[in-house]
Amino acid sequence: GERYVPPPRKLNAGVSFGAEHFAETSYYFEGGLRKVRPYYFDFRTYCKGRWVGRSLLHVFGTEFRAQPLAYYRAAARAGRLRLNEEPVRDLDIVLKNNDFLRNTVHRHEPPVTAQPIRILAEDEEVVVVDKPSSLPVHPCGRFRHNTVIFILGKEHGLRELHTLHRLDRMTSGVLMFAKTAAVSKRIDEQVRLRQLEKEYVCRVVGEFPEHEVVCEEPILVVSYKVGVCRVDPKGKPCQTLFQRLSYNGSSSVVRCLPRTGRTHQIRVHLQFLGHPIVNDPIYNMDAWGPDRGKGGKIGKTDEELLKALVEEHRSKQSLEVLGIGEEDLNSSGESKDCGNSGDCTKSAEADPVNGSSCPAEDEKDPERNDMAACPLNSDINLEMLEKDKELSLCGNPDGQTGGKGWEEKDPLCVECRTSRRDPSPKELVMFLHALRYKGADFEYCSSMPEWAMEDWQE
Repeated sequence: GERYVPPPRKLNAGVSFGAEHFAETSYYFEGGLRKVRPYYFDFRTYCKGRWVGRSLLHVFGTEFRAQPLAYYRAAARAGRLRLNEEPVRDLDIVLKNNDFLRNTVHRHEPPVTAQPIRILAEDEEVVVVDKPSSLPVHPCGRFRHNTVIFILGKEHGLRELHTLHRLDRMTSGVLMFAKTAAVSKRIDEQVRLRQLEKEYVCRVVGEFPEHEVVCEEPILVVSYKVGVCRVDPKGKPCQTLFQRLSYNGSSSVVRCLPRTGRTHQIRVHLQFLGHPIVNDPIYNMDAWGPDRGKGGKIGKTDEELLKALVEEHRSKQSLEVLGIGEEDLNSSGESKDCGNSGDCTKSAEADPVNGSSCPAEDEKDPERNDMAACPLNSDINLEMLEKDKELSLCGNPDGQTGGKGWEEKDPLCVECRTSRRDPSPKELVMFLHALRYKGADFEYCSSMPEWAMEDWQE
């Protein structure tokens, strides 16, 4: 009478994307934006140790609160929840070790800039690109097809690339990948020996000092979920060198040399110095107070600061610019199991539903994990969904991913019923650019962005 649990399958080490992944959906260009058509996607995971002996309903109700339980009941009726590849009929089923859970959701990716990814250099060992602002490096959070890795694979046939360093989603500039594990290991050794040098350029508020400025304030991650840091004595040690390049009467172009790779290091240090990046969607906001965080003076608790930041973006309908949505804010608590410097490199295939997220985006490792399925709100009659026997995957009666999920509305997806303001291409650009990446035996540079020219005006 015991329920049988199949032995776990061997999972591939690392992440590699192929034709079947690229075929999940397609994209189009509109209003200077690159948009992905909605599609069905499976989030998959093995049973966590803490879930063993608990019912599926209890796990959903305690760890994945972005959706009400009625959503999961409706998802089960629609055949979207599978346990060991069998449809879940009863959410009271008790989980066992090695149980394999699959949750099919309707995904809507945020738009990104339509600017192409320019290849700066390529040989048998590496490929170096000029990353546009607003693109994450690899699948993370709500992004999958609108990422550098996916676009390089789908449009340029560059697959199985090894990430050597990462850029914040809103940061543009030089991004380098290794083509083989051996090359990746060799350059990782240079990182360990501190033989790599990164140079950035940015445009900041006001007249930056003419002399070289060194900032060594420690940085603490305030929230992985929202992706916010601040200067704090309890933070991690770091150092950034700044040198003004030009001043146009209202803003300055500054060269930045980070000697460490902490989360949002350049942006936080510039804010502390009283010269935040002109259009920084986090560190140049009213939520930080009248001095906008200068000298570390905020006058708010961390919770009050986060609430103020979210409300400010919510009022401007610009949560998408932060890379988060309402469902991210409603999900369960912060992820605390990230690596050093507050980074989270778990891939988006790791978790089945909509658990805690980690959008710690920085010049070293920006990527986050966010399992947000589309949540329901008061506009949808949950009782009707629970009782509806006709629920199914639109265009996917067998519960398979891909297909034509964009052609019709999904009955369980609130995004399908939500009208959102598209960000303008201007909103998707932040004036921080990785200008140069240099190692012991290589050096790659991109051209100076238009906004960094000496006579540029807003």
